[in-house]
Amino acid sequence: MQNNLSKLSSNIILSHMSNTKFDTSNLLKNQDYKIAFYDYNKKKSFGNLDRAIDLDKKVIEMNNSLILVDDSTLGHLGIFYLAIEDNSYHKKIYDLKIDILLFFCLVYLFIAIIGFYLAKLFLKPIKEERIKLNNFIKDTTHELNTPISAIMMSTESPNLNEKKIERIRLSAQRVSEIYKDLTYIFLQDKSKNRNIQSHNLKTLIEDQLEYFIPLANKKRVEIVCNIENYAYDIDKDDFIRVINNLVSNALKYNKVNGKIYLSLKDNILKVEDTGIGIKKEKLDDIFKRYYRATNEQGGFGLGLNIVNDICKEYNIKIDVSSIYQKSTTFQLKF
Repeated sequence: MQNNLSKLSSNIILSHMSNTKFDTSNLLKNQDYKIAFYDYNKKKSFGNLDRAIDLDKKVIEMNNSLILVDDSTLGHLGIFYLAIEDNSYHKKIYDLKIDILLFFCLVYLFIAIIGFYLAKLFLKPIKEERIKLNNFIKDTTHELNTPISAIMMSTESPNLNEKKIERIRLSAQRVSEIYKDLTYIFLQDKSKNRNIQSHNLKTLIEDQLEYFIPLANKKRVEIVCNIENYAYDIDKDDFIRVINNLVSNALKYNKVNGKIYLSLKDNILKVEDTGIGIKKEKLDDIFKRYYRATNEQGGFGLGLNIVNDICKEYNIKIDVSSIYQKSTTFQLKF
């Protein structure tokens, strides 16, 4: 608006000084502005701006219109004041506010979508862990219920024969194993409770196999041993947990009339079974806590996680290979 007034004033002065006619034919055709020319007495001499305005003010805002006043003509051609009115000012401000509001709504919507996606992404591991924990609690309840029920049923009879006593012993041993696994994972300060000494691993393995022989006979699984004397510095309970979990899994996931090959030779302990095997795509996950590669047998996914933790503690390299529906082999290199 100011630029238009300046050009108009320059044209008036130029026309007066060059003694040429000032062309007003196109001035009133502009749809964006209304213009008026005023004489010395502030009376309108020409134009389509009909408002009564105070020409002493440079800027006038009234009734959603903006009016600028200019007195730079200095009386040339008898014109002392110019006034220009713009009716689109408030509409432009209103449109700008709407644009800003829409822009912020779009930005807010974009941020909300990104936030929702990120929140869902970040909460996914927590949700998965919660599901695993719920399944773990259910599985633990089931695992404890089986041996406890066996003990209760065996003790209901007043006459305990050798078979029932053996069933009670095995069930109590199973409860003890579950308790030890749970306390190892959740309750014990492992670094403070370790008593690392040199142990003959052959002796420890043979002692533990005495417990598994009745279970193997019950499932008609043969345990084939080829164990050499080998001394290794380790906490006794840690090694017992390792061998118990490996042999227990080999029994649990074996087939009827299957075999377990247990060998300790050249610093390498191997536990191989002729069981159901593990699918190749699941091998990388078997050492994760609560993970179970199959639902065919009971358990709650702690055994191999414990084995892996203990092997890491003693820098024992553990490898696993499996042929689905045929065999699984765990190899520990001391």
